[in-house]
Amino acid sequence: MAATRVTRRAGLAALAATLTSACSPLTVFATLTPKDAARVEARGSRYAAGPRGGVDVYAPPKTAGPAPVAIFFYGGSWDSGRRQDYGWVGRALAAQGFLTLAPDYRLYPEVRYPGFVEDGAQAVRWAVDHAASLGGDPRRIVLIGHSAGAYNAAMLALDPRYLRAVGVEASVIRGFAGLSGPYAFLPLDGPVTRRTFGEASDLEATQPGRYARADAPPVFLATGDKDTTVYPRNTRKLAAALRDKGARVEEHHYPGVDHAGTVLALSKPFRGKSTLFADLTAFLKAAVG
Repeated sequence: MAATRVTRRAGLAALAATLTSACSPLTVFATLTPKDAARVEARGSRYAAGPRGGVDVYAPPKTAGPAPVAIFFYGGSWDSGRRQDYGWVGRALAAQGFLTLAPDYRLYPEVRYPGFVEDGAQAVRWAVDHAASLGGDPRRIVLIGHSAGAYNAAMLALDPRYLRAVGVEASVIRGFAGLSGPYAFLPLDGPVTRRTFGEASDLEATQPGRYARADAPPVFLATGDKDTTVYPRNTRKLAAALRDKGARVEEHHYPGVDHAGTVLALSKPFRGKSTLFADLTAFLKAAVG
């Protein structure tokens, strides 16, 4: 039995090495990894028309009242990813007491900036409209994202225009947590950002730090010092911009953790490698009160 557990852990670790570069290994990881207890409230509900307008919903096993709502945006360079491969994240957050939404969003080349952020706003609108019927509190929402998804969540949390455009008050966002997010990439620093943001008429407006403000919701920023995909300077720059404006921000740099490691830390097999999951959940719970 012990040998079987070791073999399984080794297999999951090998899959983790390719987590952000290929869908198939991530799908296998999502299938095999041990998962937290949670209720699946909805699979493939529609927050928007089209094949990328689906959302899955996970609920805590037990609640004493309406649960706060967490919306998780996955990464994938704005050109890949699917919600079905992140059920383990939805369950992990639900087990911590959050009604958790995992939406898809449109990707390049179907859209460029700001299409995927606008999709995120529509997902928040859906959460506000449907959370109560699913056991959640639509007045207490936190946004969480990894990599490109962290960028999307940052823009929604810091630039109120996106939520205002869909009729949502910015005050419902009680916190934002970004894991290994690309927040400061000017001048456009590679083929991914050039193709995704290069047509923007105002490149400065694409940067989350531009919208740092004293009344921003509390922010949790995490990165790993071994991240060579999205360098830790992105986290440092956004955290500094927020602090300069007097916003509340937690900044965490985890030794020995790489780009995939910050999201893998939410999975049961990898939580012991850093304190990220405990730090994140403590922040989220404090943010929603």
